[in-house]
Amino acid sequence: MNNPAIEPAYGTGGLLLIAASAVALLLVLILRFKLHAFVALVLVSLLTALATKIPFADVVPTMLGGFGSTLASVAILVGFGAMIGRLLEVTGGAQVLADRLIQVFGENRAPFALGVASLMFGFPIFFDAGLVVMLPIIFSVARRFGGSVLTYALPAAGAFAVMHAFVPPHPGPVAAGDLLGADMGLLLIVGLIIGLPTWYFGSYLYALYAGRKFDLPVPAFMGEMKQVAPEDLPEFSTVLSVLLLPLGLIFLNTGLNTLATMGAVDGDALWVNILRMLGQTAVALLITVLFAMWKLGAGRSPSEIEKIMNDSLGPVCAIILVTGAGGMFGGVLRASGIGQALAGSLEQIGLPLIVAAFLVATALRVAQGSATVALTTTAGLIAPTLAATTGLSALDLCFLVIAIACGSTVLSHVNDSGFWLVGRFLGMDEKTTLKTWTVMETLLGVIGFGLAWIGWILF
Repeated sequence: MNNPAIEPAYGTGGLLLIAASAVALLLVLILRFKLHAFVALVLVSLLTALATKIPFADVVPTMLGGFGSTLASVAILVGFGAMIGRLLEVTGGAQVLADRLIQVFGENRAPFALGVASLMFGFPIFFDAGLVVMLPIIFSVARRFGGSVLTYALPAAGAFAVMHAFVPPHPGPVAAGDLLGADMGLLLIVGLIIGLPTWYFGSYLYALYAGRKFDLPVPAFMGEMKQVAPEDLPEFSTVLSVLLLPLGLIFLNTGLNTLATMGAVDGDALWVNILRMLGQTAVALLITVLFAMWKLGAGRSPSEIEKIMNDSLGPVCAIILVTGAGGMFGGVLRASGIGQALAGSLEQIGLPLIVAAFLVATALRVAQGSATVALTTTAGLIAPTLAATTGLSALDLCFLVIAIACGSTVLSHVNDSGFWLVGRFLGMDEKTTLKTWTVMETLLGVIGFGLAWIGWILF
């Protein structure tokens, strides 16, 4: 659905005032009145459309256009990612992966092995679910080798945080990439290239320091963690194939696209177009879901597999709706002309677009806590400005998405569910959580932004 062309009703000052008021109202509704982010975003989108004098007949089409175009790509990717993650969780795939990596890297590098396992497992699964699945493994390894539980837990938690913020098919980068017009395959590659060193320096090395500074015992409780019998665990090769299949397919698409651009292959050839279609993110994840159902679901009845698939979708519904509503807000901002006004203001200030995107995302993250809301809202604010900016490459768009992701990662504190999740499961009080988890999240965001900015300048 295309948004209608609408002439701005106000000048730059009036539009920027409306934009600032809209963001402030959004934060007040979420923080002060505890209104659900989905409802708040839809309400503020409607009020913004009315305040900017979008014609009444165009208000709803404009809102639905932004909502629908975002969900067209986001919902499928998030849904398939949740299904793959749930299959790996139920079948014990995460446990198999962690055990094998500890064997490969050795006992002395157990924290590194747990982090690598979480990076791989974090490709399809969300932060909260991934951390909960890994906790029994983290606690058992910490008890086996001794030392502070932070030494083992923070590399894993940081890995899930990086993958959740930087890499598709997670909802934040997918929504931001969609709103900014970034190529999803290229974004996945750039997200990994930036995310891996960011995790190493900001999470793994910091965890070694934090483990020495804060000697925390392994918590006595494990919660309701389901254990899979050894004879029922999948083969390591099976788990690895499920995790690497979508990456391989997506890399195939991106590689053929690059070769076609270089003239090394005929971009119009039938076989090239077929392989590139199979490597489109949605198709690659569909193939992976079917493959995972076949390999990981072996020995289970069709009804059991169907229940696993169904159970995986419930927890992600709110995320999908919030993401779509963020796209709606962005659609209204684009149609109202606010983006053009913001672009003019940034040009006058001289602030680089990538820096502005990082700072806006940081402000939203600190104010309301949700990384996904910060990502999608910032992308909605920046997208119209981006449309008015010329000379940006496909890589620049990816660096811009990563910069927004980094801003949405820093300074996790008491209004972030991840803050309480990590602190509660690791047995930390609020002060210690601020000194460890909040510091690590800020390091991840700052280091990742630095790398993205370097890429923005060099490429």
